[in-house]
Order: sequence, then C-alpha cells, then structure tokens
Amino acid sequence: MHAPSFDVLSGWADKLIATTESAGRAIMDVRARGFETMTKADSSPVTEADRIAEAIVVAEIERFTPRFPIVAEERMAEGTVPAFEGKSFWLIDALDGTKEFIKRGTDFTVNVALIWDGVPVLGIVHAPARAETYAGIADPEGSRRRAEVRRATETKPLATRRRPDKVVIAGSRSHEVVDEMNKFLEAYEVAERIVVGSSIKFCLVAEGLADFYPRFGPTSEWDTAAGHAVLRAAGGRVHCFDGVELAYNKPRFLNGRFLAEGRA
Repeated sequence: MHAPSFDVLSGWADKLIATTESAGRAIMDVRARGFETMTKADSSPVTEADRIAEAIVVAEIERFTPRFPIVAEERMAEGTVPAFEGKSFWLIDALDGTKEFIKRGTDFTVNVALIWDGVPVLGIVHAPARAETYAGIADPEGSRRRAEVRRATETKPLATRRRPDKVVIAGSRSHEVVDEMNKFLEAYEVAERIVVGSSIKFCLVAEGLADFYPRFGPTSEWDTAAGHAVLRAAGGRVHCFDGVELAYNKPRFLNGRFLAEGRA
C-alpha cells in the first residue's frame, strides 16, 4: 500500500477538524448536563463523554478510510484490539485528560492521529473548553508540511521557535515525576515552567510558546500521537532520551520516557 499523498492527508485533516469539533461539542454537552464517573480495569476514570466522543470520531474515520485499522482508547479498554500487520493505522483518544474534564477544568482534548509506517503523519488536537483546534500534516519524509491552530474564526500557522538561552518547559499537571524533571532541568536555565494537562503540551512547543516537554512517566500511544504529529509538522521532534524518534505500534501501544522539543 502506497502512503497517502500530502494533498490526501490534508483533505482528511479538514474532515477531521470538523469531526473533532463535533466530538468536542458532545463532550461539552455531557459536562453541562452532568455525568457519572466510572472506573476502568486499569483504575483510570471514564465517563459517558469519553465513549460518545470516541463513537463520533470512529464512525467518521470508518466512513472515509475503511481500509485502515483503528486503535481507540475506549475500544481497547473494552477488549476490542484490532489485528493487523504493518505499522499504519489510526490512533484515537477522544477525551484525553479525563481527570481534568471531571474537575471541570479546560485542559482536555480530542486526539486523532494517522500513523504511517510508525510515523505520525497527520494529527488533530481539539481542546473544546479552550475553543482551540491544532492540526499537523507532514508526509512520511517530511518534505511537505502544514501546521496550524484555529481559534474562533482565525487560523494561523504554527512553527517551533529556535531555542533561547532561557527555556520554557511544559510539564504535566497530573503525572509529573519530580526527581527526574529536576535532574533534566539542571542542564538548562529556565525562564518559565508551564503546567498543563493532556496533549496541549505538545501544541505549546509547536506554537513556539515552550521549548521542551520532557515526559518521564508512562503514556499510551493514543496519548501522544496527535500532539506528536502537530509538533512534527511545525518543525519539532519527539524522541526517546537516546535520540531515537518515538515510533508507534509498540507492544501494548505503550511509550517509555521521551522528550518533545522545538528547534535547537
């Protein structure tokens, strides 16, 4: 199977911007009317909003790309694990930051990404409570790129910034590993630390508002793929601490430690 062209990826992204925003409206409707919090087998929380949003996104992806496997967080939690060969598939976390959603915060997102041969070539990150939608498209070789953020009726391009002498660090609101983070920061003069939830951290680096997002705790691939795609399209990288680019379709779809960064 040949890789989708940049123009095809860009067209799919336009469809998915509308789809993720539809899922975001459904999430906000659930929050407005009230909801019950349940617990999954791994002890993480889940709500009606997670499942409704995932159903919206999955239905649209199945409609226009029926040949691609779909790995979606809630489906996986319920035991629906797609069997497929190769490393090309969709990754979906239709409500990333469920804890933040439950607390009625703003740092939760709808994440959709297409992985091609292990590389995130398309990603949409929609933050419904912040009214922001980030999109990143870059062909497998990275020769053509499109990275943008939409706020209200304004859409602007995204680009990482060249690393300044004093760096800005994006860190996790709920999952920080303090000792590891402090050790990492010893190598840099830090101007500011931004604490934020969900995949928004990748988007801050993509927009040039932060320089690093170090992650020391475990994540699942659906947590990172969409943000990784946005950052890759904006000129940044997501790699393990040995410098190897973070790849996808690993055992159990689990990530180890990684560093998301803009330009050096």
